[in-house]
Amino acid sequence: MNVLENMGKPLFFETRPDGLEAPEDRRGIAVRAYARSLSAMQKEALLVSGPGGRAWRVSSDEGAYLDGHDAAPCPLGHMTTGMVAAFMETGLMLARRRGIALPGLRLVQDNYYTMTGSALKGTMTGGALPVRLVAEIDPSTSREQAETVMRDAVVQAPVHGLMSAVLKSRFTLTHNGRVIQPGEVGRVDGEPVAASGSLFDAAAPGAESGSSHLMRRGGLSPVTDEITSSAGSSYAAEQSRRLHVRGICTIDPDGVKVIEQQLFNPHGSIFYMRSEEPEAAGGRGRAPDAMSYASAGLAFCFLTQFGRYAKIVRKPLAAYAVVQDTHFSAWMPGRPASAEPVETHVHLDTAHDDDFARRALEMSEQTCFLHALCRSEVDVDLEVVPR
Repeated sequence: MNVLENMGKPLFFETRPDGLEAPEDRRGIAVRAYARSLSAMQKEALLVSGPGGRAWRVSSDEGAYLDGHDAAPCPLGHMTTGMVAAFMETGLMLARRRGIALPGLRLVQDNYYTMTGSALKGTMTGGALPVRLVAEIDPSTSREQAETVMRDAVVQAPVHGLMSAVLKSRFTLTHNGRVIQPGEVGRVDGEPVAASGSLFDAAAPGAESGSSHLMRRGGLSPVTDEITSSAGSSYAAEQSRRLHVRGICTIDPDGVKVIEQQLFNPHGSIFYMRSEEPEAAGGRGRAPDAMSYASAGLAFCFLTQFGRYAKIVRKPLAAYAVVQDTHFSAWMPGRPASAEPVETHVHLDTAHDDDFARRALEMSEQTCFLHALCRSEVDVDLEVVPR
């Protein structure tokens, strides 16, 4: 059943229900994602960024490769959107600061991930490969100047903090309403943050808010010779595959970033997503900011792994949700970006014992592509070319 469609809400909208709070700011950018599964692969998240950020409801789905409806961007598409938007934002700010014009700058980013091993044997592991970033510039622009700007922008963009150090994620685990030890994963100090379904129920779009100007679906992504997916193929208990997501970022006439997300392998749809930084960061806050998108991608990808693992081992989950906190350094000219380990409070309802809940958490962290990105040092291969 297409739950997202049947809910009757726009898939993306600005919101601020009572009780939606950002985590304490530690580095300059703090994002809390309240995310939950709605069906096998459809999910929704409430994102709040502080200080001075706005709150957004965004959605995610998967394509035929996971028996999804392809109704909303996949988790990896959210991360690619946030990453390329962050590189664009930092690049343009640096260029302005240095008095360099970059008219018509267009970024084409390719993200690659791997999945290998056996879920039943406990060896299946997700991985993140180097990112390829192509900056297309106006022929009148100095290629040398543009390359210097973009190389510095990559290192200084907040999202690079997740990619430039080995960050081992931390968790709490609440199983059937009881807090239990999370097993062989890192642990969050302190008490779990509750996952309240009432926040989602209270989230509603304003009179002028809705998906139409924040996200829209296009046709299917181009077919390439790298496609290995088929209906339900991502549920295979043993895998050896490489995933490929592309994000193409431009600036529209209103100054908002537009990201065309293409999913090559597994094969899925094109989605067009808009992004803008909040007023406190120099934008106007007309769309979700870059690090909110990146944080949504992390939460959605992690939830996908729970649903996928439960189906493979044939132990369905009654309900599963997370409250996830991410902390990034705000942009500072000349200073490399940094981030803290992702902190995730996991809430599972199952008909199974605590050992299964721990095992599901461990395998979901192990197979999550984006937690793999956090626990790896991921390079960005930059190329600057004239359009």
